[in-house]
Parts: sequence; structure tokens; C-alpha cells
Amino acid sequence: MINKPIIKLAILFTFSCLLQIQAQEKPYNGNPDTSFETARNLAFNQQRKQAQDTLVHILTKYPNYHEIRTFLASTYSWDGDYKKARKEFAYVIDKAPENKENWIAAIKNESWADTPYEALQMANTALKFFPKDTDISLLKAKALKNTDKSLEAESTAKEIIANNPNNQDAKDFLESLNNTLRTNTIGLRASVDLYSKVFDPMQYYSMSYSKKTKYGSIIGRVNFNRRFNENGVQAEVDMYPKITKGLYAYLNFGYANSFIFPDFRYGAELYKSLPHSLELSAGFRTLQYSTTTTIYTGSIGWYTGNSYWSLRPYFTPGDGGTSTSAALNYRKYRSNSDNYISFLYSMGVSPEINQFNDVNNAAIIKLKTQRFNVGYFFTTNKDKNAWGAQFDVAHQEISFDPGNYFWIYSLTISWDLRFK
Repeated sequence: MINKPIIKLAILFTFSCLLQIQAQEKPYNGNPDTSFETARNLAFNQQRKQAQDTLVHILTKYPNYHEIRTFLASTYSWDGDYKKARKEFAYVIDKAPENKENWIAAIKNESWADTPYEALQMANTALKFFPKDTDISLLKAKALKNTDKSLEAESTAKEIIANNPNNQDAKDFLESLNNTLRTNTIGLRASVDLYSKVFDPMQYYSMSYSKKTKYGSIIGRVNFNRRFNENGVQAEVDMYPKITKGLYAYLNFGYANSFIFPDFRYGAELYKSLPHSLELSAGFRTLQYSTTTTIYTGSIGWYTGNSYWSLRPYFTPGDGGTSTSAALNYRKYRSNSDNYISFLYSMGVSPEINQFNDVNNAAIIKLKTQRFNVGYFFTTNKDKNAWGAQFDVAHQEISFDPGNYFWIYSLTISWDLRFK
């Protein structure tokens, strides 16, 4: 038998739902200006849904109150509901194409929706109504940049500045654009490892040249190391080809004729962007000495605000089993991606980055190691020069004396020069 109180609650719930539906269907009879002001206050006080319900209700009676519809579209855009915003902006632009602010808001909505081609098309259409308008021209320049038409974006920005020499927004955009146009980079890197006992200092130097293209970046590098009182040189190429939106790869090949480096090294990894600012990757590295060692690796990265977290494990199969190591990295960005402070903590030895040449020795890749690294990276001269300094300390087991440890102190300095 059904409990009577439950029946009463069900009837009450149904009745309240019917009242709510009737309230929603009730025609609007208020003062639109007063209701609009109320909705604005709600929207700016984190009560966006209530504000949107109010705005929609007003529009049932005043469909051509364009200021209300524009504000409704803006709230949708703020919430990331770009499709709804696009529909409302299209309505007001069709009814009142002479309103410049509607065009600007609609173009921004397309930019935020990551649809730069639509933003560019809309900006070009808007300029037919407002020829040489500074605000719309700047939005067009930004859309050109986002569609990989940086040279056209530069020309548009320069035209804005020529007509409006005091336009600081255009100047700032042109300066930021220069970073995109600087597709060539020459880099130098120097590092030294100091050991608390056993080993003499070890030195590492590299010189690189990189080129950004629409297909991805390619980097050529020459590495010079002095270890165990011997010198060695390695030539290396890195590539980061773009495959499709949100998917790119890392490819590597290196050659050396010195026992300090592997005779050959090569590797590949795929990176995939995911929702919620996450990125996953999976790949391998292969090092060929007298025998061949393959390391399987991957990563999970997370961007949150101006911070970035990354966890990367390494798995190295061998005759004695599989060696496992991992590194946790944190970055705190400042003005852009070239200006940040980083912290890294790792455990275990990976043959890709360990200090010894005998990477095929299972005893070595299973050494107990803890490492902490802190780095500071910054730019100068309008981001033309990128500098970096890192300090690293490691507590590592001695390969030929298990159970005993030494300390390794490392200092690395880097410099990159960007140019067109």
C-alpha cells in the first residue's frame, strides 16, 4: 500500500511545478527599463541564469529592444555559450546593422569561440558599414593573426597606427605580433655538474637553430659534452609537426661518434589537447650504444590560470626487469609563456637524462635517486632575447658502491635570440 504522506508530497510537488510553468508562461507586463536594470545587476553579481531568464521574458513582449538582446547575447558569450550568443547577435545585426557595438561584440564572440575565420569574415563585413574604423580594424588584425596570416595582420595594424598614431591598443598588438613574426631562433646553452666525490666536474654545451613554420617547428642542435676527461659531439634534430587541431607530434633523431653519447638516438611522441585545459602524450625514446635501450614515456599536463602542472613517467624494460622513474613539474607564468618560474622534482634514473654513459647496465638504471630543480626564465628587449637560469641538486646512489650516495650540483644558463 502506498504511504499517504508520500502521495501528498507528490501532489504538492506536481502542483508547484505547474505553478512554476504557468509563471514562466505568464505574459510580461512590467517596465522593461526597470527589469533591464534588475537583470544587469543580477548578471554582474554572479546570478547570470536569473538575469538571462529575466531578459528572455522581457523580449517576449519587446523583441526589438536591441540593447536588451545584445546584453543577453553578451551574457551567453561570457558563459561560453557561443552558439546562443551568435543567434542573438545575428538578430540585432540584421535589424540594426548601423550599430557598431553589436558588430564588435559579435566579432569578439567568434574570437572567444575559437572560430577565427568567422571572426575575420564578420570583421570584413562590418568594415563595409564602417570603413577604416579603428576598433573593427584591430579586431580584423587579431583575426588575421589567429588564421596564420601574420603578415596581413601586421599590415593592418600598421595602417591603424598610421591613421591613429596615439592608438596604444594597436601598438601593443603590433608588438605582440612581432613575437609571432620572429620565426627564427638561435640558442646557446651551457651547464656544469659538480660532484661531492668520485667524479670530476662535467660540462655540457649546445648551440641550436630553430624555425617556426605553419606546419610546426624544426630545431637543429649540436651538443658538446666533456665527461670522464673525454670530449664528445652529437648532432640532433627535433621536429614538432602539427597534425590537426589539438594534435601534434614530437620527432627526434640524433647521431654521434663518441662513447659519451649514443651512436644513434631517436624518438617520437603524440600530444593531444583535451577538455578542461588538459593535455596527454605518449611516446618512446631509443638510445643505441653497443646494445639498444628503449624508454617508454608519456605525460599528463594541466593548465590552470597562470599555472601549469605536468607529470611524466619513464619505463625502461631490461633483462633485470623494468626500471621506473618519474618527474613532476610546476610552472608559474607571468606576462607570457617565456616568462615563468619552474620547479621540478624527480625520483629514479632515466637513461634519457642520467649522468652516466653505461645506460645498458641494469644496475645503473635502477639506482636510487632524488632530484630537485628550480628555474627562472625571462625575456628582454621586447621579447627578442629569452634568458634562463636553472639550479639543480641531486642525491644519487653510486653505481659501483650500492648503498652509498653522492651529491650532484648543477647550474645551467641559456640564451635565445629571436629574429624574423
